[in-house]
Amino acid sequence: MSISTSKSEQAKLTEQDRELIMATQEGLPLVSDPWGELGRQLGMRAEDVLARFQQMQNSGVIRRVAAVPDHYKLGYRYNGMTVWDVSDSAISEMGQRVGDLPFVSHCYRRPRHLPYWSFNLFAMVHGTSREEVEDKARQIKDLLGDSCAGNTILYSSAILKKTGLRLRKQKDTP
Repeated sequence: MSISTSKSEQAKLTEQDRELIMATQEGLPLVSDPWGELGRQLGMRAEDVLARFQQMQNSGVIRRVAAVPDHYKLGYRYNGMTVWDVSDSAISEMGQRVGDLPFVSHCYRRPRHLPYWSFNLFAMVHGTSREEVEDKARQIKDLLGDSCAGNTILYSSAILKKTGLRLRKQKDTP
């Protein structure tokens, strides 16, 4: 699980929020009722745990709670960040459509840095082979059609440690 927030938002955390985030830094419990398990650990009802996370998200303290799978353990050893040069007039619609594809794990619009970098849409895909990643890229290219002027695939060369929000324990103040 990944919980994202900004440093400026950390000041808005209540002690209960901090306890919830600290309890989930290594991920949600892998049980059928993770909210209930967190509640048992922290002396809260499951409904209150879930409501607190929703309140933190609604207030902007956290941006999201999301699963962070280990693609390698799942057999997806080929990871390709597909990058696309999509026309400015179509980027919003096409970005949404690409992001909705079931095989795209995340999709972002990013600024171009001309003349060196013309790509403005990034879509991560995973596969069990390089050919599978390339087939998925072809499907994206077909979807983008004439709105796309170019693309490439950047393959991962290393596994990066993926973590969400990390809080340090607060020091006791006199």
